[in-house]
Amino acid sequence: MFTRTDFWIGLVVGTIAGAFGYKIMSEQSMRVMAPAAQIPAAQGVGEIPVDELMRQKERLEDLIAERQQGVVQA
Repeated sequence: MFTRTDFWIGLVVGTIAGAFGYKIMSEQSMRVMAPAAQIPAAQGVGEIPVDELMRQKERLEDLIAERQQGVVQA
């Protein structure tokens, strides 16, 4: 197996392709992560307005009621 030329050619080509792919992947991840670093940190729970929390609560209660009705009817 190690004496065949095809093996060594394949090994070299595979190694070069892997290194090239890794380089491209690293550059792409840096490009994707750069804009994310500029986004300010998410708001904490204490910073969300009460009226927004109430709207979310009502929406969740409606979804829960719909799911419970769907389970009872099924």
